[in-house]
Amino acid sequence: MPAARVRAAQRERIIRAIVAVVAENGYAAATIADVVRNAKVSRAAFYAHFSDKEDCFLEATQEGGRLMIGHIVAATHGLADDVSPEQAMRVACRALLEFLIAEPAFAQVFYVEMPGAGRVARDRIDASRHRFAHLNRAWHQRARAVDPSCPQVPEHAYLAAVGATTELVRATVHSGRFDALAELEDSLVALHLALLAAKAWTKGTP
Repeated sequence: MPAARVRAAQRERIIRAIVAVVAENGYAAATIADVVRNAKVSRAAFYAHFSDKEDCFLEATQEGGRLMIGHIVAATHGLADDVSPEQAMRVACRALLEFLIAEPAFAQVFYVEMPGAGRVARDRIDASRHRFAHLNRAWHQRARAVDPSCPQVPEHAYLAAVGATTELVRATVHSGRFDALAELEDSLVALHLALLAAKAWTKGTP
């Protein structure tokens, strides 16, 4: 293969490897030796892409975060123009949970290990929360355009919905019950509708 493709393939294996190693051992216990062994590359190959463990970990979580947001955006952008705001919210919540179920190692790393991986990692988490809050704001603006009874909410409401979602997901991931993530769908939908649209909290909201 051309050198550029070899380097790209190595980088992808290293990113996948650090996610797997941190998910299994925890960030503090993970070592570069573990990562290169998992990725089946040399230490020289690792340092050709990343300066140290933290650099590799931050790049891996950032890339995973982009994929997660992209999966949600793609799911909602594919909806028909006349879909209800409630159904759009359900599709978004389902897309989030489907991504995490498909990527359990990333879910473990992002929701459990990342908060303890240092200041830069915590800053990245804050940035990610604001990106999710932006999605909530966009949904709320569309919901108000469709349904004038949908109330105005303070800016903090968008972040509050993200925080509540994060805690519900984190608790489930921390328990190791990744298959139970799908069971959060109704609660996440009802939570967002209650906070952002003043809808009564009912199980099975459309």
